[in-house]
Amino acid sequence: MTPEAVKSLLAERLSPRYGSGEANAIARIVLEDVFQAHRQSPEQFAAQWTDAQSAHLQEIIQQLEAGEPVQYVVGSADFFGLTFQVNPAVLIPRQETEELVAWILDYLKTLAGQPNIHLLDIGLGSGCIGITLKKKNAGIRLFGLEVSPEALDVAVLNATKILGEKGDFTFLRGDIRERATWHLFPTMQVIVSNPPYIPETEKALIPEHVLAHEPSLALFVDNDDPLLFYKTIADFALEKLEISGMLFFECNEFNAAQVAALLVEKGFEEVVLKKDLLGADRMVAGKRA
Repeated sequence: MTPEAVKSLLAERLSPRYGSGEANAIARIVLEDVFQAHRQSPEQFAAQWTDAQSAHLQEIIQQLEAGEPVQYVVGSADFFGLTFQVNPAVLIPRQETEELVAWILDYLKTLAGQPNIHLLDIGLGSGCIGITLKKKNAGIRLFGLEVSPEALDVAVLNATKILGEKGDFTFLRGDIRERATWHLFPTMQVIVSNPPYIPETEKALIPEHVLAHEPSLALFVDNDDPLLFYKTIADFALEKLEISGMLFFECNEFNAAQVAALLVEKGFEEVVLKKDLLGADRMVAGKRA
């Protein structure tokens, strides 16, 4: 098959579910990430096409027709110009989180020249936040915490691939709510987290493909205490951030203002509530007094 024939078949089969625009975008991802069409001429691609690849293509189409996210199907997702391995144990990296990373990168510029900047990513998932920050700032000493062993495996894989075997990162498995483990971490200059923040009552607002395929552990929090992780991480930061260290959060747009108020209540200074590119309240930061 030629690349154009593969793309046409994918677009034809996927358009009823995704619409023509998204179907074509998915077809491009499959062609490049699975079949490496961009690495060879159309003639080479067609000459090397096999029956096994035809069977694999049909499997991919069936997965996509069933609503499985293309990132899980191909096993990778692009984030901030880097490629991260993903599977259903971790959330798919999102554009809003890229905006959080960009904000932190701007802050890190103000620390230029300072040695031994310790940065902790709480709730690693794929590791996209902390690993990207480390990749863009080689002098950072990167720490990470993740409760899911399957997700931690993905984060370690990504860190090793993107940062190298000697990438100076320390990832631990654990639950931030277990305060007895807090002593395991040194003093930090920056803490960042994109914790579970969607109350169970908002499940109806979540797209079907997210509910069906992405990890609930990383998405949802109990209705009775939707700010649980923000409270806990803020308390952790009061113990483990150095004076004037910064805490950054990604938030649910419906309670981001409450997160900002929480940080003020706990004594953080220069608390900022920041909108994403779509105008939704999405990020909060505060300085430890």
